[in-house]
Amino acid sequence: MMKCIWSGQQLRVDDTVASSESLATRDYSVSGYSSRAGEMVEAKGENSNIEEAELSLRESGYLNYEEARALLGRLEYQKGNIEAALHVFEGIDVAAVTSKMKVSLGRRCEQNRRRSQSDAVPAMSLHAVSLLLEAIFMKAKSLQHLGRFGEAAKSCKVILDTVESALPDGLPDNFSTDCKLQEVLGKAVELLPELWKLAGDPQEAILSYRRALLYYWNLDTATKAKLEKEFAVLLLYSGAEASPPNLRSQMEGSFAPRNNIEEAILLLLILLRKFVLKRIGWDPSILDHLTFALSISGELRAIAHQVEELHPEIMKRKEKYCTLALCYYGEGEDIVALNLLRSNVKGYVLLARILSAQKLFVDAETVINAALEQTGKWDQGELLRTKAKLQIAQGQLKSAVETYTHLLAVLQVQYKSSSAGKKLLKTNGKWDRSLEMETWHDLANVYTSLSQWRDAEICLSKSKAISPFSASRWYSTGLLNEAKGFHQEALRSYRKALDVEPTHVPSLISTACILKQLGGQSMPIVRGFLTDALRLDRTNPAAWYNLGLLYKSDISATALEAAECFEAAALLEESAPVEPFR
Repeated sequence: MMKCIWSGQQLRVDDTVASSESLATRDYSVSGYSSRAGEMVEAKGENSNIEEAELSLRESGYLNYEEARALLGRLEYQKGNIEAALHVFEGIDVAAVTSKMKVSLGRRCEQNRRRSQSDAVPAMSLHAVSLLLEAIFMKAKSLQHLGRFGEAAKSCKVILDTVESALPDGLPDNFSTDCKLQEVLGKAVELLPELWKLAGDPQEAILSYRRALLYYWNLDTATKAKLEKEFAVLLLYSGAEASPPNLRSQMEGSFAPRNNIEEAILLLLILLRKFVLKRIGWDPSILDHLTFALSISGELRAIAHQVEELHPEIMKRKEKYCTLALCYYGEGEDIVALNLLRSNVKGYVLLARILSAQKLFVDAETVINAALEQTGKWDQGELLRTKAKLQIAQGQLKSAVETYTHLLAVLQVQYKSSSAGKKLLKTNGKWDRSLEMETWHDLANVYTSLSQWRDAEICLSKSKAISPFSASRWYSTGLLNEAKGFHQEALRSYRKALDVEPTHVPSLISTACILKQLGGQSMPIVRGFLTDALRLDRTNPAAWYNLGLLYKSDISATALEAAECFEAAALLEESAPVEPFR
């Protein structure tokens, strides 16, 4: 091991002596930490540092104070001694070494361009530059590990500032073939925006991503694509509005984004283009983010254009037509949308649900009626059930009863059909029995709303004959008992529903409501049922509303907590479809 002088003077090759302690080691030990070179270390890490030291000595004739600390700090970092490594790295005079590194990088670039060896030898070898930049990078990683994200970001930024200042035109392609400089720079470019995000500074993260993508860091295609996607996600969902990018090299007449959404769309289109050219593998989230970005900017026709160009292996035919139909409907081209959805039951149902979420129940029912005209009898089950729910939403309970009765008749005919019976049992039998059971439950709930207890009980008995173990049947039974005023019986029914299916959200909410109404239960127990329901379904307006009522009656809760719950319930109710989208 080399022996370094406390003043930081350079140690010449002919002055080296065998020693068990370097300057950095002694300095570190004095401060109360243990970093002695004689301790057990991994052979790989130790050999690597020895090779680094030998290479530095061969290239420059000495191993200076900063390089010694860089080597020792890396050794501690590789051993997992994060605080010890940070202490060593903090002893490096970053301001002093960065100025030398800038000179060395600039001179190396000049030599590469002119292919001349007549220039003076750089003040620092390229290997030494790599070693010190790696030390600064490891310092940033150490600070990140300790949760000091702002300091870590500033440390990491030094690396990029140094290189960009020395090489304003970017890195030459063959610049770092003989050292680890490219590897360190690539890692630093990826790390910096992540550190700013962890530090809670999205504006700096945005600037870091732009810097990573606009400056030529000689990154590989996969790394650049990763940065482009991460940046697009940040622009779309961070909530921080960034100022438009200053594109100094922008060509006249080319597109320059004016806001976050446009910049994100540009990045995602670039990624989509790279996939088409087979430069990167397919990532379905790219299309998801692009669809979201274009939809909130009102560019539904642009979404349709992108979807139409997708290869069939990326998006299946049915999904493509459904997406296109929604785009054209959003553009007001209803006939085109319906033609695309022809013979696509799921597409019709999805469009009806979207319309119902907008409270356009009449339009939604019109879509379903059009679908019924285009669909064969045996495929009308889901359409008829959706139509009944739309009628319930409009208060047309008797019409809903007729629709449910029609649906049940269709299902009964299917089972009694001697020509199709066996085929149905093999293909759609399980789904149709489930649909029949849920239809009986829906019809029972309608009869309960109409106070027709006997009819509701008959419906539930029909359901029980199909499957005696059904959470939704016990839930409907609880609603019936509650409507009759039998609250204890209702509570038992809801609990049986939860015994069958512990994640049945409607039963969790109703159990909480009954317990609150009956009294005798602590607030935390009641609140527990509601919070469990929200954990399973964050968009359930009934759960938010009842949680608001609970906070309102709880003297230990604040009015603000109740108000926030009521506000969430109101917002969700305004956009709730008659059936969940998923």
